[in-house]
Amino acid sequence: MLQINSKNSKPIYEQIVDEIKESILKGLLKPGDKLPSVRELSTMITANPNTIAKAYKELERSKTIEVIRGKGTFVAKNYIPSPTDNELEELKKLMKKIVIEAHYMGLGKNYLSNLLNDIYDEF
Repeated sequence: MLQINSKNSKPIYEQIVDEIKESILKGLLKPGDKLPSVRELSTMITANPNTIAKAYKELERSKTIEVIRGKGTFVAKNYIPSPTDNELEELKKLMKKIVIEAHYMGLGKNYLSNLLNDIYDEF
């Protein structure tokens, strides 16, 4: 299910968040699907349960998943994206970094636009 790289500089909980979000976007996880418990997932990917709990808390905070006491953790059925100002600012920083890197590779705005469209089409 999740591909976590312990050698990656990105914290494991962020990798988990990203992997789950990508799985939802690709349709591998659908609204209402049950996710493994914290303990189950920590065993599956050999990570500390606190790390899994932190990732789940982040996903729950963004309303991507929902925890139903006594039943488990599920992909949210009624997820409506509503980015915060901080999230938008973080996205802008990432995009700025990409534009700078592309510029120094000799890639223009049209190339980046086409690349972004191709990536969207993959999902």
